[in-house]
Amino acid sequence: MTRIAALQFVSTPVPQENFATVRRLVAEAANQRAQLVLLPEYWPVMGMRDTDKISCAERLDSGPIQECMADLARQHGIWLIGGTLPLASPDEGKVLNTVLIYSPSGERISRYDKIHLFGFRKGEESYDESRTIVPGVAVGTFDAPFGKVGLSVCYDLRFPELYRAMGDCTLMVVPAAFTYTTGKAHWEILLRARAIENQCYVLAAAQGGRHINGRRTWGHSMLIDPWGEIKAVLPEGEGVIVGKIDHGLIASVRENLPALKHRKL
Repeated sequence: MTRIAALQFVSTPVPQENFATVRRLVAEAANQRAQLVLLPEYWPVMGMRDTDKISCAERLDSGPIQECMADLARQHGIWLIGGTLPLASPDEGKVLNTVLIYSPSGERISRYDKIHLFGFRKGEESYDESRTIVPGVAVGTFDAPFGKVGLSVCYDLRFPELYRAMGDCTLMVVPAAFTYTTGKAHWEILLRARAIENQCYVLAAAQGGRHINGRRTWGHSMLIDPWGEIKAVLPEGEGVIVGKIDHGLIASVRENLPALKHRKL
């Protein structure tokens, strides 16, 4: 069985503080024998303003955020799925919200640019990621020794067609910074649905708490199995969840209820 972990953050506007947190939590996951570690969305910085991420944007394969992730993967000999970081985009004043994947040797082996950009307005609470982020255009997956991994980010969770487009996966991951309002209502339901309908494991790493900028994120990082059962969860605050991928369970679920073979559309 493969041991996998998700980290939960309450990121600050100061990248160096978040670097210290990621080093501590990745070491904790590695000490629990995790072979793959997932970071949350926006782990390097949660700025005071949406535009703060632009000043932290890096060029691909260059910059302290990427160096930190590559070093952690190499140091601990793990597959590291780097939550998201802001990458420079062709559009002035905007970034890509990008997941980078590192092998145990520290090599970047894949990427995914978040496709669906969050927009929400209710009372005084308002978000519009399209103001500062350029959407991605391509489905993201990569092949790990234990199977195919599908890549998504936060708001992507509401679009099941993206997960269908990933194909037959052993694991689907969701780094996120769900708001408290939407997370309380929909987070667990959507994560369990993605696991059930795709008959695979789903691992979600979230931001979870009250941030210095006044934002409150939902947390509840979790691992869900192919039957939709929650195997591990961390409600709020910084920390690590660790669980196992049981290939026998995946095979059993798909044999007993061959829904993937019954698809018509």
